[in-house]
Amino acid sequence: MPTAVQYLKESDPNLQVLGAAYIQHECYNNNDAKHEVRRYKGIAELVKLFNCDSQEVQRFATGATRNLIYENMDNKVALIEEGGILWNMSSKDNLKEKMAKETLQDLTEKILIPLAGTENADSIQQTPSEADIFYNTTGCLRNLSSVNEKTRQQMRETPGLVDALVCYIKGSLEGNSAEDKGVENAVCVLRNLSYQLYSEMPPSAALRLEGPTRASDTSKGEAIGCFTPQGKKAKNRRDKDLSTFTEVARVPKGMEWLWHPQIVGLYNRVLHQCEINAITREAACGALQNITAGDKRWASVLSRVALEQERMLPILLDLLRTNNDLELRSLTGFLRNLSRHAKDKNDMATKVVNNLITKLPNDGNQKEPSSEVVVNVCGVLNNLVTSTSLAARDICYFDGLSKLVGIKNIHDSSAGKLKAAKAAATVLCNMFQYKKLHREYKGKGFTRPDFADMSI
Repeated sequence: MPTAVQYLKESDPNLQVLGAAYIQHECYNNNDAKHEVRRYKGIAELVKLFNCDSQEVQRFATGATRNLIYENMDNKVALIEEGGILWNMSSKDNLKEKMAKETLQDLTEKILIPLAGTENADSIQQTPSEADIFYNTTGCLRNLSSVNEKTRQQMRETPGLVDALVCYIKGSLEGNSAEDKGVENAVCVLRNLSYQLYSEMPPSAALRLEGPTRASDTSKGEAIGCFTPQGKKAKNRRDKDLSTFTEVARVPKGMEWLWHPQIVGLYNRVLHQCEINAITREAACGALQNITAGDKRWASVLSRVALEQERMLPILLDLLRTNNDLELRSLTGFLRNLSRHAKDKNDMATKVVNNLITKLPNDGNQKEPSSEVVVNVCGVLNNLVTSTSLAARDICYFDGLSKLVGIKNIHDSSAGKLKAAKAAATVLCNMFQYKKLHREYKGKGFTRPDFADMSI
């Protein structure tokens, strides 16, 4: 090993390759060898070779380094200290913030933008090597985008980063390459950058999206155990919001893509074209869930764009057939937001209640779907029940009462199951407010105690 490290310092590229190749081979699955390289200061010498004129030297030097840092935190720290950059380093939370600060600009300018394609391209034109490089780079960005608010903000504000990701997804969709792993990474990055978007976006952008008089007329949130009918004033405002969103819907640039109405259409295309890769679909639904969450004006606008302009409800209901719990969490979370902001609750109830009832477990003891999915489904049902008796009628008609009562009454004491039980109890409590439906409930064998929330 001392000889191999010495070869790295030589001026002869052949000796440099020989030394790096030996280190790469020895460190493939040998922790003692990894420690030895660090002890002989070999990491610093390998980093120096990253910018060597010889591509063969670069290849062996980076290959050796990849093996050196695999599952070895001491070597990863040493590599950062020497200014080295590699994707699998970005998977460690305590290194992500430093990596983002030092690498984002170079990764974006030297790799992401040049390889992401051009606007209105028919497809992405990359060599196999370029495809690997782009995949590794977007994988690194995917890791970095999940660390914390500070890093998310830095990524959103990096010139060209968001534009390049959107451009690449567009080009891939045009070229019928929705299943591409690069698309998966790109959509996951956008999903992560959309997390807590409305609370983290620049104040100037938030003010523009909310409008000057929004603060005086803010919704109080979702109903919990009682009716909260939508007032005419709120309805008229939302109608105006949707018809005038073009005030801020100019051609998007940079982070504006994250909340622009056009991004809803892009995610819609991903969901339609991506039939195999559930991770990509989950990420697209997760991004849509993020940008429609809460009671902000713009969350309502984008919900209406999804429902009325992109007409996404059919594809979402089709996707409900999946048994992938992670995908179901994002999907039902998005549907929950849509049900909150939908203009025509009657129409939505008619289309979604039956589909949602089929996803509910028979009681709270079933392990699938997860409690998160059950809470989301109950949230959708509650948003509809508090607005229209049609939802309550359909829940009864499609035998949802037995499932809701089972979830409410039969469960263990875990936090998730208790939350699901509370969500089911809320739906039942609000269903009972419709006295005209009491006869139908009784006909199904349910009486007043079944609708009571025993935790109150």
